[in-house]
Amino acid sequence: MNGNGDSQANGKKQSLRGRIRWDYLILFLLVPVFIILVITSPDKGKTAQHVAWEYFKEMALILPAVFIIMGLVSVWVEREFIVRFLGEESGIKGVILSFILGSIPMGPLYVAFPLASVLLKKGAKVSNIIIFLSAWACIKLPAELMEFQFLGWKFTLVRYVTTLVVVVALSEIIGRLFFKEGHYYAEEVETTLK
Repeated sequence: MNGNGDSQANGKKQSLRGRIRWDYLILFLLVPVFIILVITSPDKGKTAQHVAWEYFKEMALILPAVFIIMGLVSVWVEREFIVRFLGEESGIKGVILSFILGSIPMGPLYVAFPLASVLLKKGAKVSNIIIFLSAWACIKLPAELMEFQFLGWKFTLVRYVTTLVVVVALSEIIGRLFFKEGHYYAEEVETTLK
């Protein structure tokens, strides 16, 4: 059996799992569930509709800006720059920069995923991307200030240091176990974005 399109150009055959657009499949499966929920339980259906609409509005306001930033990073930031500061040989400066990039911006975590995808395509090390996403999720500077105000400096410091140590250790373990050196994860990302 011969592969078609991109899989043939890459000399690879895609499995059925690789050819399925999981995002469309999940959406296709959720629509009937939503309709059944509205019919069988109108109150819960209305609540689900309201929550879905609010999330849609939030994403419609945030994601266009994210896509513009992704485009600018893709065009203006050279691959060599990303490789030097976040790539395989970046060392401790890559770890520190990943924490800084992940802890400063505001916004929901789903905003970070497209940015992480662009960084991976540009040659960032997988463990640095894991640190970036983890910092975005649990080490936000404004949140740290609120935590300090309500829970005190001792609690904030212990949680912050523990989070840093665990995130760095797990990112290195995940990077080494699941992504071997020389494995270009960006190729997989590109095929899922098409």
